[in-house]
Amino acid sequence: MTIFVSKLNNTTQSEELLRMFGAFGSVSSAEVMVDKLTGRSRGFGFVEMDSEDEATNAIEQLHNSDMNGMAITVKKAPKRT
Repeated sequence: MTIFVSKLNNTTQSEELLRMFGAFGSVSSAEVMVDKLTGRSRGFGFVEMDSEDEATNAIEQLHNSDMNGMAITVKKAPKRT
């Protein structure tokens, strides 16, 4: 399942997302999206978890939690078309 994470502090790194979500299960990828021109964080990212149950638990536990001083938003990512 792909998870959308927003309201990230501009200092948050992909490795931090990996560690945070890894506490809830197997993470196949975690990426903070960055602006291609400036290299600065765009304030959101995506986490891919192998197990839907683990991903659902992570969403429930981490939504509105603190990460680097920001209350992050965590939800299931919409399907891409």
